[in-house]
Amino acid sequence: MCTNLFRSLRQPERKMAAFGRFSQVLLRSSLTQTRRQLSAAAGHGEQSGKTWKILTFVVALPGVGVCMLNTFLKEQHHSHEQPEFVPYAHLRIRSKRFPWGDGNKSLFHNSHVNPLPDGYEGHE
Repeated sequence: MCTNLFRSLRQPERKMAAFGRFSQVLLRSSLTQTRRQLSAAAGHGEQSGKTWKILTFVVALPGVGVCMLNTFLKEQHHSHEQPEFVPYAHLRIRSKRFPWGDGNKSLFHNSHVNPLPDGYEGHE
């Protein structure tokens, strides 16, 4: 009876030991494969650096230039008028004053875009 008890206690230990050996084998094989890949790619570092440098000057910089031109041309056709102020009750609620300036303007206030609770500044 005592030997059966010890056998039942050792079975989980055997399973855990087998699992540990299996995980070590997997870890070793993945590390070996990674080392092989890195050593195979070590000789191609100079060529890949040149490739990325060429791609930067031929693709990336002209792409940024085209995006800047597109933004500039679209801004030329954009109207710069302020929209009509509508005093909605649920917007621009001031339950307490801001701790800077006159207490009515937000920290990043832009007088051309952001109206105060009673309307735009300077357009009374």
